[in-house]
Amino acid sequence: MSNRIIRDHKRRLLVAKYELKRMHYKAIRQGRNLPNKVRYEYFFKLSRLPRNSSKTRVRNRCIFTGRPRSVYKLFRIPRIVSRELAPKGSSIGIHKSCW
Repeated sequence: MSNRIIRDHKRRLLVAKYELKRMHYKAIRQGRNLPNKVRYEYFFKLSRLPRNSSKTRVRNRCIFTGRPRSVYKLFRIPRIVSRELAPKGSSIGIHKSCW
């Protein structure tokens, strides 16, 4: 496995670990009815969480090659790999059309 895939996997684990805490901090920070002091405190708590625990840092990559672009979310493979796997029948429910 390449370093990019390993790094992305670690990010996914961090996102899962800090997801509830991050959502909790964001909800309190955005609460308009709370005093500004409390909101400001949770803003700093949110900023102290690891950067890689944010969902936006996760990149969809191919599970075979690690390619980051044109990846189908459902299958987690890019269009190039899907074109290779379709004629072989390796991917379930997909076959190359011919007429």
